[in-house]
Amino acid sequence: MTERLFLDQPDQREATGAVLAAGPEGIVLDRTVFYARSGGQPGDSGVLRWDGGETAIADTIKGDGETILHVPAPDAAMPPLGATVVGTIDWDRRHKLMRMHTAMHLLCSLIPGAKVTGGSVGAERSRLDFDLPIPPSKDQIEAGLNALIAADLPVRIEWVDESVLDTDPGLVRTLSVQPPRGMGRLRLMRIGDTTTVDLQPCGGTHVARTGEIGRIAVTKIENKGKQNRRISIAPAPPV
Repeated sequence: MTERLFLDQPDQREATGAVLAAGPEGIVLDRTVFYARSGGQPGDSGVLRWDGGETAIADTIKGDGETILHVPAPDAAMPPLGATVVGTIDWDRRHKLMRMHTAMHLLCSLIPGAKVTGGSVGAERSRLDFDLPIPPSKDQIEAGLNALIAADLPVRIEWVDESVLDTDPGLVRTLSVQPPRGMGRLRLMRIGDTTTVDLQPCGGTHVARTGEIGRIAVTKIENKGKQNRRISIAPAPPV
């Protein structure tokens, strides 16, 4: 099992870990700050360094069981088994993804009641698909997003018993993907202080306050089926 440090410390940029396995398909550590690709959020890139060597990490994905694979760049050097490495993520890229992922949760809060049918987080552009016949206008959504960002609301991670999904199934906004069960506890992401703006199960990384996101532009709204509407967002260009 790989200890996932990013679940509780998304702003941690590096950490030491012991090498449990190493090969061209991926390097397994006992603990890591590298986020593994899932839920529409890309995996982290960065570098692993050890005494006498280093290797660039091009991607991070889930491995067998509860392991995480740090995928090395082609022909990269492999760390020795048992070695202690320092893993450092590409923080600029991670922070952009954190900002966009949190913005997608704000977008979700502006489309109440509509189930999410798909989504993708990107550093430069992201999108959410909704089971929604008639979406609000681009201007309405953009104004709502930037008002929530300007409010600089707190973003918190909470761990609860997974049985909450039985008593409150409405927490899950996604139509086809359900949170993993069997671990006994569930990770929730909450936006808001006295009033909750968004509360959903989420395993991704997020900023600490909405003000970190920066202004967002709604780039397009597309029809992707009879009732499927795709809303795409991106960082707004400088004024």
